[in-house]
Amino acid sequence: MNRIDTEIDISAPENIVWEVISDLDGWAQWNPIMKASGTLAPGERLHVTLSAPGGKAMSFDPVVVLFDEGREFRWRSRKPFGLLDAEHGFRIVPEGPDQCSFEQFEVFGGLLGRPIFSRLSKELDTGFVAMNRMLKREAEKRARERA
Repeated sequence: MNRIDTEIDISAPENIVWEVISDLDGWAQWNPIMKASGTLAPGERLHVTLSAPGGKAMSFDPVVVLFDEGREFRWRSRKPFGLLDAEHGFRIVPEGPDQCSFEQFEVFGGLLGRPIFSRLSKELDTGFVAMNRMLKREAEKRARERA
């Protein structure tokens, strides 16, 4: 399968992690890897710019396909004629009162899914891991400030 999966443990309550990751306009304050704007609600179109380390910036306008308040959201980008179908997701998994894990993943499908995955997977994985670390740092900082 053409899939990138990343995960990180975060020492902060899931509501704080959700606050950080679901505030798309706030990403610019802590996240140089990915910028996003728009409304997180099913069917809404977002604007996303991804600048993975070692790659050139890519902009796209995905549609939100899943929104589970406090837990998960996903967006999907599709090209006509089944050429590309890429779904990106963010999920928070509670693991204790002040601990959770954060998962970020992308699945590539369509006729160009495999070639694009083969060409970009290392850069994207590096970018997602870096973004996860920055999310961890920001969420843990906010948790300390509120303790």
